Amino acid sequence: MKKNSLLLFVMVALFASCSQGPKWQELFNGKDLQGWEKLNGTAEYMIEDNTIVGISQLNTPNTFLATTENYDDFILEFEFKVDDGLNSGVQFRSNSLADYKDGRVHGYQFEIDPSDRSWTGGIYDEARRGWLYPMNYNPEGMKAFKHGEWNSARIEAIGNSLRTWVNGVPCADLLDDTTPSGFIALQVHSIGNNAALEGKRVAWRNIRILTEELDKYRMPENPEVTQINQIANTISEREAAEGWKLLWDGKTTEGWRGAKLDGFPDKGWSIEDGILKVHKSDGGESTNGGDIVTTRPYKNFMLKVDFKITEGANSGIKYFVDTSLNKGEGSAIGCEYQILDDKRHPDAKMGVNGNRTLGSLYDLIPAPADKPFRNGFFNTAMVVVEGNHVEHWLNGVKLLEYERNNEEWNRLVQTSKYKDWPNFGNAEEGLILLQDHGDEVWFQNIKIKEL
Repeated sequence: MKKNSLLLFVMVALFASCSQGPKWQELFNGKDLQGWEKLNGTAEYMIEDNTIVGISQLNTPNTFLATTENYDDFILEFEFKVDDGLNSGVQFRSNSLADYKDGRVHGYQFEIDPSDRSWTGGIYDEARRGWLYPMNYNPEGMKAFKHGEWNSARIEAIGNSLRTWVNGVPCADLLDDTTPSGFIALQVHSIGNNAALEGKRVAWRNIRILTEELDKYRMPENPEVTQINQIANTISEREAAEGWKLLWDGKTTEGWRGAKLDGFPDKGWSIEDGILKVHKSDGGESTNGGDIVTTRPYKNFMLKVDFKITEGANSGIKYFVDTSLNKGEGSAIGCEYQILDDKRHPDAKMGVNGNRTLGSLYDLIPAPADKPFRNGFFNTAMVVVEGNHVEHWLNGVKLLEYERNNEEWNRLVQTSKYKDWPNFGNAEEGLILLQDHGDEVWFQNIKIKEL
């Protein structure tokens, strides 16, 4: 009997330990703000019915209620409700450092957005790079938020994988390695001097975090949700399965040559810490190292290039390039995704209706003035080519699209600087080019998917 009793006790203990489930920690005790501190702004936080309520205030910067403890890998769950008109968010892996913008809170943010834009659940990089995962990447996720009601949220930050859910609907799937650890914070967004938004409320409750056995409790991968990989010069497992390949390996010049050379330029370009740099020279077209092009042509594709411009810089990404067309001075000929400092370079005010500004189809079709440019940080340009249909994107937002090989296209070309080049832009395939325009510009994370 004693042996049987001992065996029964052990079995009961094992069953109890296995059935305990995840070991959640409550971040809010429902009574006071122990374990939290207010940062940056002066908006008010109060407690009502086991709920933290943030109240907007005139003429204060963004205000954050932050945990006093930092977290690295975790699963965070909470409920939130927000008044229409008030933007908000929940920071995670965020920091407030004296040597960064005088302590300004910065880092990843789970977006709370009751506007018509409907980007709740997207991931924003507060006070740093801006949008990393705007919700136009995931139209189904845009439908998850419920106005005027309590919504449930889940954030999984495990290693370099950052994923979000709203009301059980998957929203963002981001790979990023910028910040591995930081606090969690509840944001009351600045309303400036907009009196109509004064006193708007955002509320949070049932805030809990899991830091143990994360692989056991993480949600399964959902291949229908677009994954964005922000880790430089890498191809994720998902990207590889989808057909993406690195167009530049981040280390060598393999796959590239000078546009007017058999090999890679011996000056004007350098590779340093996974960044491909074109050097500052005299501001002229191809007067230093010259443009570089791929060693093979491409036909139908999605091309992504991360670029960072220095002050006043000019450059470009060209496609459908035929290096035999221009043997003389200047850049090789092809359709160009313009890279430009719109505020400081005079080219932005030239051309027609802004068709030489950042993201434009250079000298042909203007990009909108309101675009998600990250000043001082890397930006992701994307060019999509499917037959005669072409699109330009910037940081996940479509800037423009056009059709070529038709009368309208040919008429447009005749009004541009390309009018003297026969059949411009109508080639079935061509090389891809990074431009030397005499200014320092940085490139990385260059990848392509052939369609």
